[in-house]
Amino acid sequence: MTVANRKVYCTFPKELIKEPLLYNLGKNFNVIPNIRGASITDEVGLVYLELEGDEAEIEKAVQYLRERKVRVDDVVGDAAPPL
Repeated sequence: MTVANRKVYCTFPKELIKEPLLYNLGKNFNVIPNIRGASITDEVGLVYLELEGDEAEIEKAVQYLRERKVRVDDVVGDAAPPL
């Protein structure tokens, strides 16, 4: 198993803001989600997230988020996107 880190920028639509999707990442997949920054309103949730774990598990976790209608964009470089 190769431990990897992947930084992503997630946009949660209004209807998913109160669902424990990030909790589910740690529980259902062998990944450690680390919230690096967030801005949450009643209309949208923007989360800068670092995922640590096996590359295949990280990909499964990202796919889970996308299936739940979360927009997931990879962060390139070390700079955090504006929230």
